[in-house]
Amino acid sequence: MKFILTKELGRLSKWLRILGFDAAYFKQGNASSLIIEALRDGRIIITRNQRLPKSGGIQIVLIRQENLKGQLQELLNTLKISLERQAMFSRCIICNVELKDIDKKEVKLRVPAYVFETQEHFVICPKCNRIYWPGTHWGNVEKALERIGKNGIHS
Repeated sequence: MKFILTKELGRLSKWLRILGFDAAYFKQGNASSLIIEALRDGRIIITRNQRLPKSGGIQIVLIRQENLKGQLQELLNTLKISLERQAMFSRCIICNVELKDIDKKEVKLRVPAYVFETQEHFVICPKCNRIYWPGTHWGNVEKALERIGKNGIHS
């Protein structure tokens, strides 16, 4: 499932990326260019803009909730999305690009010494070169999902 989120949903786009979804963030442009991009890339439009014109052949999800927790819960419930554990943390939260494995030796000078000593698995964004590793944020994300009632994450 691929999404394109309008400018008022930037935090939600990051969370969708954390969960492993291809979530483009549409910051600039008009409704026509948003619709064209969604059609071209086969994306579902996620927006809070009630005036967005309906367009044939494209799915638009109108988010009514104002806070991030409510927005995420509303989207997951509306589209009946089940979460997959192996998909989590598979995309760069900045670039939306799929992360690639990188050998531990290659990150020694790029991560804090403690992280290098305590972690074994590292991934890199091929676009921005940001390094990621499974830290405490994994547990934090799972706790957040439990709070919104999405603790049924499939392995």
